Amino acid sequence: MNDSELRHCVESVADPELGQSLGKLNMVKQATISDAGVASIEIELPTPAYPGRERIEAAINAAIQRHSGDAADANVTFGWKVKGKETGGKIGLRIKNVIAVGSGKGGVGKSTTATMLAYGLKSFGAKVGLMDADVYGPSIPHLCGASGEPAVDEVTDAAGNRMQRIQPIDKDGLKLLSIGFMIKADQAVVWRGPMLHKLLTQFLAQTEWGELDYLIIDLPPGTGDVSLTLSQLLGLAGAVIVCTPQKVALLDAVKAISMFGQVNIPVLGIVENMSGEIFGRGGAKDQAGKSGIPFLGEVPITAYIRELGDAGRMSEIFNEDSPVREELLGVCQNIAMQIARQLLDSPALPTLEVL
Repeated sequence: MNDSELRHCVESVADPELGQSLGKLNMVKQATISDAGVASIEIELPTPAYPGRERIEAAINAAIQRHSGDAADANVTFGWKVKGKETGGKIGLRIKNVIAVGSGKGGVGKSTTATMLAYGLKSFGAKVGLMDADVYGPSIPHLCGASGEPAVDEVTDAAGNRMQRIQPIDKDGLKLLSIGFMIKADQAVVWRGPMLHKLLTQFLAQTEWGELDYLIIDLPPGTGDVSLTLSQLLGLAGAVIVCTPQKVALLDAVKAISMFGQVNIPVLGIVENMSGEIFGRGGAKDQAGKSGIPFLGEVPITAYIRELGDAGRMSEIFNEDSPVREELLGVCQNIAMQIARQLLDSPALPTLEVL
């Protein structure tokens, strides 16, 4: 087998997660045979959160064996490059995927889930930002144990115009922005819709986010102004719905799904939070099936998560000794892979309009 035959063989292998050939997915970056007859193959994954890489390696070796009989196992290595629609370019963002985390009602752990997702994707190696769009109840600063007021720098653009740029707070390698950094802890925000729109525009278009693979946006509960503003400003990779297993929460989750559909924001799926003996289990999975959207996994109800959140130490939730590490990493992987699937299904930019 020569290099050309090896590449053709590897490119014909079907990706076990995305269902298309590695060649069609443009995932084969290198395929060479050494003088000693050893195959070296480099695969570029669409996200560092790709699960079960060993299945790709096994499928590649099986294909080579079918082609060459008694060939030795190939040396398969993996890299990754996050892909996205990068729809924030019109407002100056260099962010590949923007993910909204929402819920139909408050108290279901939406902010905790958004923070978990941000730290989870970062733990895989991605560049991640976390924006708190819950202006009336900002929780991100406390959950992350972050404080301080974001710096505002004056810069000159290419046309010579002077402008102000907000610098996000950097905490544990995560870029954060919240109105909670700009007001006192006991200060209430009493704003109407236009002021919310202005603030969110500043948080997105006038903030120095830099180049990110993912920006997670923690939405306020319900189906109001913030989601409409986001749909007008940029195209989202999708929305994650968070709900608890009981029926009253699921009823409101259905409304959130409907709202995202009306503003043409794809729903990546549902996460069941606080899953376990107290609130039950499986309600969100059943609802996902009824609504025709993916079920992204369960976050167990456990004092460990609550204690980390209360102490502002959510960055530790993916430590090696974390009892919920594997379950939560699975949720993050499901979300990242769902983005990759939706990108394959609709590579063109969606038309966003408020109905």
